[in-house]
Amino acid sequence: MSVLVVIPARYASTRYPGKPLVKLRGASGDAKSLIQRSWEAAQEVQGADRVVVATDDDRIKDAAEAFGAEVVMTSTEWQNGTERCAEALDALGGGYDIVVNLQGDAPLTPAWFIEDLVAGLSADPIAEVATPVLRCDGRALNGLLDDRRQGRVGGTTAVFGADHNALFFSKEVIPYTGMDYGDEDETPVFHHVGVYAYRPSALASYPRWASGPLEQLEGLEQLRFLERGAHMLCVEVEARGRQFWELNNPEDVPKIEAMLSEMGHN
Repeated sequence: MSVLVVIPARYASTRYPGKPLVKLRGASGDAKSLIQRSWEAAQEVQGADRVVVATDDDRIKDAAEAFGAEVVMTSTEWQNGTERCAEALDALGGGYDIVVNLQGDAPLTPAWFIEDLVAGLSADPIAEVATPVLRCDGRALNGLLDDRRQGRVGGTTAVFGADHNALFFSKEVIPYTGMDYGDEDETPVFHHVGVYAYRPSALASYPRWASGPLEQLEGLEQLRFLERGAHMLCVEVEARGRQFWELNNPEDVPKIEAMLSEMGHN
């Protein structure tokens, strides 16, 4: 199957304006922008036929082209990355079996998350969209809970059925457990990894659907698919000792820099 990876990036984020251009220092002390680190993560994916950055901002375009990325300019009207990916696919003329949305705030996304995601969607003829989920250990879960206690909107959690069909996603920590977990303990909570793989037909339909109440309340683009009854597959991925975190708030910068250093990313 031919695979297009799109990295949507916008400058005018409500919570964190200019986020794609925020500099992150790695193990060598070199500072690279968030969008560059996300693009470099995409380059490691086996089986990706093309990687593009989709943006509506010339500052991001100029920065991305400076480090060698292919850029597709998209409308300023879009509210989320899925809409931006749909326009990018159309602008490129289609021709891909699977489109991956690697959101530009997740530079720690391992290549095998995306590879497993594409394999999962390819193997499920019913699924229209697939997204990875990572079982939280105690440290990850306690980090999510701490964000909520501090009033920060941190990572998203997912719940799914026995067939791994998504039931719901929330910025609250679900399911509720009421238990205490040590850092290395396995928990029943799954961190949603902000990556999506779409069949082109599902992606093309998305911008034509009105945003529903659940999407608006949670601010989670994937809920539009669920509200329309689309089959979304949750693909469980393995951390393999790697840490994962998205850049959601300014407070996440030192956390991600520490993880980059720990993993030896320059």
